[in-house]
Amino acid sequence: MSDQPREPGTPFWTTIREALQGSHRGEYTEGPIGRAILLLAVPMVLELVLESLFAVVDVFFVSRLGPDAIATVGLTESMITIVYAVAIGLSVGAMATVARRIGERDHDGAARAAVQAVILGILTSAPIALVGIVFGGSLLSLMGASDDVLQHAAFTRIMLGGNIVIVLLFLINAVFRGAGDAAVAMRVLWIASGLNIILDPCFIFGLGPFPALGVTGAAVATTTGRGIGVVVQLLVLSRGGGRVAIRPKHIRVDPAVLLAMLRLSGSAVFQILVATSSWVGVVRIVAGFGSAALASCTIAIRVVIFALLPSWGLSNAAATLVGQNLGAGKPERAEESVWRAANFNMVFLAVLGTLFVVFAPAIVSIFTHDPGVAPVATTGLRIISAGFPFYAYGYVLTQAFNGAGDTVTPTWINIGCLWLGEIPLAYVLGRIFGLGPAGAFWGVAIAFSVMSLISAALFTTGSWKSKRV
Repeated sequence: MSDQPREPGTPFWTTIREALQGSHRGEYTEGPIGRAILLLAVPMVLELVLESLFAVVDVFFVSRLGPDAIATVGLTESMITIVYAVAIGLSVGAMATVARRIGERDHDGAARAAVQAVILGILTSAPIALVGIVFGGSLLSLMGASDDVLQHAAFTRIMLGGNIVIVLLFLINAVFRGAGDAAVAMRVLWIASGLNIILDPCFIFGLGPFPALGVTGAAVATTTGRGIGVVVQLLVLSRGGGRVAIRPKHIRVDPAVLLAMLRLSGSAVFQILVATSSWVGVVRIVAGFGSAALASCTIAIRVVIFALLPSWGLSNAAATLVGQNLGAGKPERAEESVWRAANFNMVFLAVLGTLFVVFAPAIVSIFTHDPGVAPVATTGLRIISAGFPFYAYGYVLTQAFNGAGDTVTPTWINIGCLWLGEIPLAYVLGRIFGLGPAGAFWGVAIAFSVMSLISAALFTTGSWKSKRV
């Protein structure tokens, strides 16, 4: 790589500090591309890590209440996954639209887009909330909950009923990312996650003046933490603390912008659902080999997902740079930004993948020493990690399409490589060829590698440069 991710003469840690504090530069359409990637990616990575803490913290404290409490959180979290998919998909449209307006230096247009994103979030979350409040217990029952677990149905009702804070947290942070205010999005998650960590034990166990609500307290704490995070987001937008400032004149329904954002987000939601459901399909195949195989798959996949958080941060940075540079009429700079981010990502994941292949037994031993689980998990981690350099390009290129407003292309890529590739491959290699769980892991590695190659081939055609947002 000829360009380091910083300006010549600018110390690396100075750039990191600026990324954490929030860069004071304008749009990311000028200056060294490497430094722009770093300024955007660092807070985006931390934002993703903080978002992942919510479920971990809930399970950590609720586990003190017994297996029925843990089961309630686990079953509800599986339903909330659909909300996450919707929220992430909607955020793609919001980010792409805001980034394009910022690149065009149309700050009023960016503010109008932000308002439409909030409206879209409210309209989307309202029916989910209604269903969750009214049918929370029934949904748990459909998921196979026992009578003891159903006693904690209030947790599910609160989590689903308050899904608006999940959706808005994702959507408004996407507005900040699209505008280049990645540090603002990161700080919002600091506040929300910090409050969740503090309030969880207070509401669950009744510390100090707080009532002891048991499992329900975890839902109250999480929803409260996220809710306060949303309030902070709205205050920043209304007070003009970032690059997008909402004024009274912007607060109205704009059908044209709303429909355009909905068009982008609709296929993006489906794109995320395809990816999510493909993992479910692989897990279902592995489950057929027994509980030990399923536990092995769970460990390997959780380690991989957490390790890939920096990769997703780089991918989001590339998406912002694509949107802003296309808006500024600089498609060549947008393309160069993507390849530069992909190269950085490849180096990072190549090193990480090598470490995982070499030290897989030690990594797995952190989670289990079970002789029936550890060897299979080690094999799975090694197989999936071996393809990391390929995945690096796939993640960045997919997000680049989304950042350009082309959400249809990555959706078809996901359908072809995951539904028609990963799941059948996992079954054929695991069952028909008799490779067992290892066959399923090979199916994942091959499918994601092919997805990267197809994404690269389609990206080089340049058709994404002409997408209107």
